[in-house]
Amino acid sequence: MTETIVAEVTDYPVTWEKLPSDFELPDDPVENLEHPTLAGDLRELLLAADLVTDSVVIASNFGICARVAGKTVVKAPDWVYIPFVKPLPADTIRKSYTPYAEGDLPSAVMEFLSDKDNGEYSVKPTHPYGKWWFYEQILKVPRYVIFDPPSGRVEVYQLKSGRYSPQIPDANERYWIPSIDLFLGVWQGSKDGRTGYWLRWWDSDGNMLLWRSEKLALDRQQLEQQRKQLEQQGKQLEQQGKQLTRLLELLRRAGISDEELEEPEER
Repeated sequence: MTETIVAEVTDYPVTWEKLPSDFELPDDPVENLEHPTLAGDLRELLLAADLVTDSVVIASNFGICARVAGKTVVKAPDWVYIPFVKPLPADTIRKSYTPYAEGDLPSAVMEFLSDKDNGEYSVKPTHPYGKWWFYEQILKVPRYVIFDPPSGRVEVYQLKSGRYSPQIPDANERYWIPSIDLFLGVWQGSKDGRTGYWLRWWDSDGNMLLWRSEKLALDRQQLEQQRKQLEQQGKQLEQQGKQLTRLLELLRRAGISDEELEEPEER
């Protein structure tokens, strides 16, 4: 029997039930081909820094489910972070996620603005519910991020007293995300054939997390620097050897024998 957990959202009930195996999830097309890249690279930063455990789910366009007033509601944020999920049986693929029934609530969701209808700001309080309303009033996600890739504008909202309020960035225009223990900010550059604005992570000391490609490039740079240092040291030793040879030759010409140049034995 499926466990059902009931919570009150405004004046209608919400139940957290796992979707039946034959439930057909919506197969909406991706609105913007850049969005999966942005989401995937944001996840890759956490993987490259070894900050993702087996119990964490980080996904893109992944259905988050609830039943509100007896109707199933599924929203697929562009990026979602769930701190803990219950393990699935072996050889089982997780196609959707129901909070409480399968693990924690998402602690952060992100939406990348599209040219469609600005649905990321929708507070439609009736089925199928606006995204903002669903994240704020039904899921109660602590952090909601809205990012506009073309302009690089990012907005972070934190849940306070049941409503989203704008989070104030730090002096570096970055936002602390407590559940991930990192700052979120905007970086401009090129990766994966795309040049523009990206969301990236910084640690509490202000160090930017690196993609694997950046780590490899940095490692190659450090190895090249070490090679040049060793090469320079080799040239210096070679030069010192030549100077010593010339000095010995001058001493021999001055009549000092090799035996006299040897250090006396200690008595």
